[in-house]
Amino acid sequence: VQLVESGGGAVQAGGSLRLSCAASQFTYSRYSMAWFRQAPGKEREGVAGIVFDGRISYTDDVKGRFTISQDNAKKTVYLQMNNLQPEDTAMYYCAAAPLRLSGSTWSQLRSYNYWGQGTQVTVSS
Repeated sequence: VQLVESGGGAVQAGGSLRLSCAASQFTYSRYSMAWFRQAPGKEREGVAGIVFDGRISYTDDVKGRFTISQDNAKKTVYLQMNNLQPEDTAMYYCAAAPLRLSGSTWSQLRSYNYWGQGTQVTVSS
């Protein structure tokens, strides 16, 4: 299984970016995917998660600004990020698990078997 992220970059506060995560050789019919981020000196944290049946979760900091979605045919998960703020600056990682995560487990690193290499998002004020 390979996860490849793209779409990161540098924007000014208030700007938008859309991250993509393409999953190859990922043939599980039941799965969960998520976006995490890690800022310098901080722990990796869950940003948004999506389950194969469409259930979506967000961390409070991004609710109303970020939207996670998926294209099953393309095996791709997206993260639309609007109204970006300097505190959103981080390396963003895609993660996948071959099962349906429930409750708060979507935001736990140990829930995921597969990780991408990350894409950098930098927001300037």
